[in-house]
Amino acid sequence: MTVDQTPAVEPRPPGAPPRSATRSPASETLEDYTLRFAPRGYRRWTPAVVGASALGGIAYMADFSIGAGIGMAHGTGNALLSILVAAAVIFVSGIPLAYYAARYNLDLDLITRGSGFGYYGSVLTSVIFASFTFIFFATEGAIMAQGLKFALGMPLWAGYALSTLVIVPLVIYGMKALTKLQSWTNPLWIVLIVAPLVYVVATEPDAVGRFLAYGGGSGDGGISTAAVVLGAGVCLSLMGQIGEQIDYLRFMPPRTEANKRSWWTATLLAGPGWVVFGALKQAIGVFLAVYIVDAVGVAAAVEPIEQFTAAFKQLMPGWLVVPLALLLVVLSQVKINVTNSYSGSLAWTNSYTRVTKHYPGRTVFVLVNLAISLVLMEADMFALLNSVLSFYANCAMAWVVTVATDIGVNKYLLKLSPKQPEFRRGMLYAVNPVGLVSFLASSLLSIAVYFGLFGRALQPYSPVVAVVVAVLLTPATAVLTRGRYYLRRTDDGIAEPLLDADGNPSGTVYDCGVCEQPFERPDVLASARGGIICSLCLSTDREGTHVLPARVR
Repeated sequence: MTVDQTPAVEPRPPGAPPRSATRSPASETLEDYTLRFAPRGYRRWTPAVVGASALGGIAYMADFSIGAGIGMAHGTGNALLSILVAAAVIFVSGIPLAYYAARYNLDLDLITRGSGFGYYGSVLTSVIFASFTFIFFATEGAIMAQGLKFALGMPLWAGYALSTLVIVPLVIYGMKALTKLQSWTNPLWIVLIVAPLVYVVATEPDAVGRFLAYGGGSGDGGISTAAVVLGAGVCLSLMGQIGEQIDYLRFMPPRTEANKRSWWTATLLAGPGWVVFGALKQAIGVFLAVYIVDAVGVAAAVEPIEQFTAAFKQLMPGWLVVPLALLLVVLSQVKINVTNSYSGSLAWTNSYTRVTKHYPGRTVFVLVNLAISLVLMEADMFALLNSVLSFYANCAMAWVVTVATDIGVNKYLLKLSPKQPEFRRGMLYAVNPVGLVSFLASSLLSIAVYFGLFGRALQPYSPVVAVVVAVLLTPATAVLTRGRYYLRRTDDGIAEPLLDADGNPSGTVYDCGVCEQPFERPDVLASARGGIICSLCLSTDREGTHVLPARVR
């Protein structure tokens, strides 16, 4: 049957209570809205609060270590150019993703589904993003363990366990807890980072000269294209961070005439703008590593606890140095790893629920993500950090650049991809070759280049291959397929539009006929059995009896 009429179940005013308190998958998502659109009724924060919370999630120490590692290997000049190149690519590719997340209140997986990958096609990219979260959780946890060993003599294995367990009670409570944690700790974190750096530069101006002249492992200090691209490849592994920024940005309030300036400022700063702050931290990491390398050696110079201990020694009494350095490391680790754990749990839940048609609850995957991270820490992943990140960067770039190109080129220039995002089962094809072919070709070719299958001369340029292939192949595949695999249906059986007169997602509330919970217009559609069904109940419909038949007008 084809459902085109307004369903018998009437919409109710925004904020109306549910008709039933029946427990269901939907009732467990009301804190963090796993797998679904974030409703207007929940998004009570101002753009400034959402933006500050999102930026609080980039307080990680890995940037200092990444920058230091590149600087120690290739010299300051090559390191700074690497950081700038990577930052430019990340910023440009992040703009369309951040806009779609803030405007339509969707996480990156939901955006990916309707931006070239299809309903099941984006399962692969959800796993890629989940791997990003546990790799960086392990990186930050290892840095915290190094700090605990340095300050308290705690064995590394115990520090790894502690850095994992401390996150559990903080991440369970979702967005409300995260906004408070990030907002309250941001000022202290900024002071601990900026104060010692400013003091060192002011009191030891020759440190700046040594920093600029540092030649790296080879000692020649000359600019090398291969070195710049290699370094940029390590930095580009952070491209997946836009997914974590989006997990905050999806809670942005509706854009209105009154708030449009603050809305755009928060979206750009907390979206692609995160990389500006990340690049500054990487450059600071190079500076601090050069500052201490003669005293501690190259291996220790890349460790943030060593870097900031040396900086604090110039600023304050000796008895206060180690406690403050430890406070900075622990504070940074907690701020980012609650975000890593939260975002990872969303990604795992997205993939698992679509594949199995069963929703186990986000908490299960919080524990799964933490367990994987702990195993990586105990396996000493930190010792291979730059190699791991260089390899991972190929997959992250292929995914993010493909989605960004689909939005920017296929939706707005070629008009082959529908501008209005779609994520619901039955409305999308299971797989869309536009995104999937581009992603697989881009990632596999760049990985082949990374491992030297096309010769040693091309090996450093795997990041360039990943970006160029994704940018060219995404629109080419859309043209070849004429955009026919984006939408399985063009109407969802409900007469009311998804967007209001201002272009924001409608706040009209409908009751799901399966779980009897209230959901806003973008999160519901007509059921093939009659009435209304929410997107999550449709995702867990094992027999597919509620899925509307294919129909494209």
